[in-house]
Amino acid sequence: MTRSPSRYALALGLIALPLLLALLGPLLAGPPGTRSVSYAAGGGHWLGTDFSGRDVRHQILLGGRSVVLVALAATALAYAVAVPLGLAAALTRRSGLEEALMRPLDVVIAVPSLLLVLLVAATLTPGPVGLTVLVGLAAVPDAARLVHSAAVEISARPAVEALRMQGESWWRTALGYVARAMRRTLAADAGIRLTGALYLVATAAFLGVGVEPDAADWAVMVDRNRTGLFLQPWAVVVPALLIAALSMGTNLLFDAALQRGGRRKGTT
Repeated sequence: MTRSPSRYALALGLIALPLLLALLGPLLAGPPGTRSVSYAAGGGHWLGTDFSGRDVRHQILLGGRSVVLVALAATALAYAVAVPLGLAAALTRRSGLEEALMRPLDVVIAVPSLLLVLLVAATLTPGPVGLTVLVGLAAVPDAARLVHSAAVEISARPAVEALRMQGESWWRTALGYVARAMRRTLAADAGIRLTGALYLVATAAFLGVGVEPDAADWAVMVDRNRTGLFLQPWAVVVPALLIAALSMGTNLLFDAALQRGGRRKGTT
């Protein structure tokens, strides 16, 4: 089995460049420069130009923020909605309320997330805010069901019943004990949830949903230049590898953190 430090090093190595480009790329990009009809590198275009004559290096520096930050914001939004919803359904003593909260989510889960995003986004004006909300809400049903299942198991513990008998408030019981007890479950899910958000954001952008068709975006770059892959491979390969590295690195990082936490717990 790979040791945890090795996993950390590999994970950090994979996510470092995409994150740095997403955060600092727009500051380092500078002016776009003149367009060139030549795909080859030269004349100030280190990686050549894309099909429309834009500098590939400039587009790569600008294109990460829309993918990475939207995925991170969408994941945070999903948990902000799913955690209270799942806790409310699990800790209520009214079966009717639990059914009313959870059954509609089953209907939404039956619709593929990408199809849901495409259907709703088709009626909206392209933009990062709208795409963040769509991707975040699309992830809520799965996340809420996971929170609900974990909270139901934890709420059956004697400690929760003792808190209720002492007259502790619902918020203190739900957030102070139940939510803290499921931290490892949420951490394990966070890597998968963020990867799913990256997939949805990148796929939506690839299909031209949620972003302008000429936007500086890694996924849009892949779609826009794929027909000229053999003429200008950098415009397709580099952004595709950056998205893949971020997804793989995120999962490895959370896996390594969970393994390390599990070993610490076992030695205490």
